[in-house]
Amino acid sequence: MSITTEPKVVKPYGALYVAEYRIRNMMRFKALIVMVSIGNPFLYLLSIGVGVGALIDSNNLIDGVPYLTFLAPALLANAAIAGGMDETVFPTLHGFKWGKIFFGINSTPITGSQIAIGVFLAAMARVVFLVTIYWIVLYLFGALETSYSWLAIPTAIFAGACFAAMMLALAAKMENDNLFFTFISRFVIMPLFLFSGTFFPLSAMPIYLQWIGWISPLWHATELGRFLTYGREISNQMLFLHVAFLSVILIVGLFFAVRYYTRRLAK
Repeated sequence: MSITTEPKVVKPYGALYVAEYRIRNMMRFKALIVMVSIGNPFLYLLSIGVGVGALIDSNNLIDGVPYLTFLAPALLANAAIAGGMDETVFPTLHGFKWGKIFFGINSTPITGSQIAIGVFLAAMARVVFLVTIYWIVLYLFGALETSYSWLAIPTAIFAGACFAAMMLALAAKMENDNLFFTFISRFVIMPLFLFSGTFFPLSAMPIYLQWIGWISPLWHATELGRFLTYGREISNQMLFLHVAFLSVILIVGLFFAVRYYTRRLAK
């Protein structure tokens, strides 16, 4: 009887089992993850936020606030995006190509869609931890001015979820991992970080480059984060646009991730 009922028990929770497997795998590197999660924001804020920020603040404030306060929401969102990408791209390539683990998992009652969602959920667990640590470091540096600045945490997690969903789909679609990493580093990560209003307002850029920010999840999340952390003025229409854009990216990304996972495992 246990053999016949086991698939009925496993199938509804397949995504959670995959997420548990991924999280247990992360725990093997928990010391490194904690060190990186604390060290990266500390060193970055010390060098860029405090060092460069002191030079900028001595001449003029950006957006009416210290440079560190202006920079903080962008760094928080970028950390979430980077964490989401790491925990979706590498597990996907490992599961399909390097270790082919997903094919073994798929031979059980767990479906391709559950594997995709499981990897996504595990990535979000990493993002939540990373963003929370990053926010604490920002708070200790005095970069968060409002009493409701903690709302930047779910905003950054939202950005990380959008990018993780998108990268989950792209990684499942790609067959050539060398081409994939070249494409991502040159045409996604670098433009995303430089042209999304991270270090200066997007309006300060030439109009022919501003479109990069308009289609960037980082810019939309950063604008929401700046509104929440120091009260930057944003119209209701723009608030709706930022939330709607991120929501569409998340939904579409997950849709295609599930589709590509299922198709690839069916080969």
